[in-house]
Amino acid sequence: MTALLSTKGLSLSFGGVVAADAIDFELHAGERLAVVGQNGAGKTTFINICTGYLKPTSGHVYFAGVDITGHSPRDITLRGVGRSFQLPQVFGEHTVRECLLIAASVKSRKRSGWLLPLDQAVDADAGDATLELLQLGARAHDLAGALPEGQRKLLDVAMALMGKPQLLIMDEPTSGVSTDEKHGLMAVLMRALDERKVTSIFVEHDIDIVRAHATRLAAWIAGRIAADGPPEQVLADPAVIRNVIGE
Repeated sequence: MTALLSTKGLSLSFGGVVAADAIDFELHAGERLAVVGQNGAGKTTFINICTGYLKPTSGHVYFAGVDITGHSPRDITLRGVGRSFQLPQVFGEHTVRECLLIAASVKSRKRSGWLLPLDQAVDADAGDATLELLQLGARAHDLAGALPEGQRKLLDVAMALMGKPQLLIMDEPTSGVSTDEKHGLMAVLMRALDERKVTSIFVEHDIDIVRAHATRLAAWIAGRIAADGPPEQVLADPAVIRNVIGE
């Protein structure tokens, strides 16, 4: 079976620092992959390469069997790879609903609707359904910039889902969210992704979140995947305990 996302010999160096060290990796449809590692281990570098924000020194990235190495973030998005960010990328001066319609218009290949009102140029009903899916329907007409951090995180994902991705890569979806709200936020996210049949990768520091929501775990140490497999197996690895979790 062809992997949904794969890399071969993926490497990137910044001066004398090796951020990605010959990474061979495969992700298959339906997986929920959590990525853990200390700061500077290479987690964000890896997802930035896979989504076109960085170009590797060597190696290749494949999505659905197609080489996307060095493609632009827009092209990779249009091919079916969505992305949400550690700091939510929302349009704070627009309403929550408008953010989704803008996201849908930016990710559309069609130019014929550019002179139409926004809610006619894109599928506004799909935007409303996505807001309900992410439990944001009641905030549809509120300014995005007025949302609390957890709801901004949900809005960032909702905007990514407007591109109808096959894969969504999330960089620390629970960072900045209170401990009491983290599990509820992740439950909403994962239910939404399951309903839309979207495969996911998420970078996470909270091991309890990983245990509760990941089907697979990859631990990064010094630019490499040091352990990869079922979460409990990876979390029991001595190198992961020593270098990622802490003694």
